[in-house]
Amino acid sequence: MHEDIKTKFAEIEARLSDPELQKDSKELIKVSQAHAAMKNLVQLIATEERLISEIEGSRTLIAQETDPEMKTMAEEELSSLEAQLEKIKEEIEDEKHPQGPNDHKNAIIEIRAGTGGDEAAIFAGDLFRMYVRYCERRGWKTEMIDSSSVSTGGLKEVIFTVKGPGAFGQLKYEAGTHRVQRVPETEKQGRIHTSTATAVVLPEAEEVDVEIKAADIRVDTFCSSGPGGQSVNTTYSAIRILHLPTGLIVSCQDQKSQHQNREKAMQVLRSRLLAKQEEERLAEESSTRKTQVGGGDRSDKVKTYNYPQDRMTDHRAGQSWHNLSTIMDGDIEEVIKAVKKAFRS
Repeated sequence: MHEDIKTKFAEIEARLSDPELQKDSKELIKVSQAHAAMKNLVQLIATEERLISEIEGSRTLIAQETDPEMKTMAEEELSSLEAQLEKIKEEIEDEKHPQGPNDHKNAIIEIRAGTGGDEAAIFAGDLFRMYVRYCERRGWKTEMIDSSSVSTGGLKEVIFTVKGPGAFGQLKYEAGTHRVQRVPETEKQGRIHTSTATAVVLPEAEEVDVEIKAADIRVDTFCSSGPGGQSVNTTYSAIRILHLPTGLIVSCQDQKSQHQNREKAMQVLRSRLLAKQEEERLAEESSTRKTQVGGGDRSDKVKTYNYPQDRMTDHRAGQSWHNLSTIMDGDIEEVIKAVKKAFRS
């Protein structure tokens, strides 16, 4: 089962241990990236094989067991193992059919409040918490890069990294405009308001992916600010980087030192440039709208969160899910699967 994949991975691992490869830095990077792209798939295959073995053992035990209570326990265990196997098989299929060359990478997510004032900022904060909770469920790490809050407790903007195998491939369809319909806590008349927040999902770029020349950037420093623009320190630790050829601007002020802020800002700039390159590649390859949405067009309304009806709708998949409280607590695995399936069909 999957012998060709395991053989290819073994060949890549053998190449990585070849002393001659260490002398060719470009080829080493290429082989290392191929290894990283396949590692999660191989781990999933190993899990699948273990589950199949355990299922066979459970079936043998059920066939031989004479004690009714023990047999019932074994049957329950078998049912659980079969459910796990089904889930792993789906994940293997996802890994075997990536949608893009950057799907194996970590992700950088940018969430910004859209129309709706304070309520939009509160909703942006809700989305941020939803994705952090989802990442926790997956065992992925999240790391704050930059944020800007408002006095009401919401988020005007937040940028964070998601570190985990295949994070970008899993989260890239979250890009777009998210719309919320609910009664704000400050609304005394009980009227339903509509607000929006936008999400941008980028593949985390490494230095080898995008070369940025020192002459192509302008770096400015400024004092970090808190809610409402108030200064929170007197040192110029915050960083703003302008990429002269493209006009892209990245700011970072959440880290403790100027050096750390510069490092994080460069990380975001590289990722935005990589995403821009990928969008240009997709535009050349295909003019279909479906492909362009896969690139993360922020202008598209992708989801509506209707609180009065306790429903979240994904407009691309054409499906709705109820129980918004669990969805906003990060239970979005089924939603993501449905959207990925819609893009494949």
